[in-house]
Amino acid sequence: MATTHSGGVSGSGKPLTAEQVVAGFNRLRQEQRGMASKAAELEMELNEHSLVIDTLKEVDQNRKCYRMVGGVLVERTVKEVLPALENNKGQIHKIIESLNTQLQTKGKELNEFREKHNIRLMGEEEQKQSPKESGDGPGSKPSSAGVLVS
Repeated sequence: MATTHSGGVSGSGKPLTAEQVVAGFNRLRQEQRGMASKAAELEMELNEHSLVIDTLKEVDQNRKCYRMVGGVLVERTVKEVLPALENNKGQIHKIIESLNTQLQTKGKELNEFREKHNIRLMGEEEQKQSPKESGDGPGSKPSSAGVLVS
């Protein structure tokens, strides 16, 4: 599976520079954070829909209620609004599921990119190298070259 945005070789056939690797890694991390943020926002909206639906189920179906439509507050009845809210809730749930799937895929892509380019995060190197390099001195460097990202 070749991906043009995270591949190991630039368009000219030359290996990526450390700066290009870091930029690519940071871009992937930012995309992952954006997806996670959107998923969290939609989860909150889903919870709000659930609260309103639960409240409206307990009241008279002919009772007036108000709904914001395109920035305008419109008067409706509970029986008109409730099905629309339930439909919206279902749509939001589907979007969250899709985002979670995309988030998992992006996480795998990020991990593959890290492994391919030997990327280590700040603070991570001491934890992973300690068991392997127990005989080395504290000032020794790892034998394989890699990119350190903060």
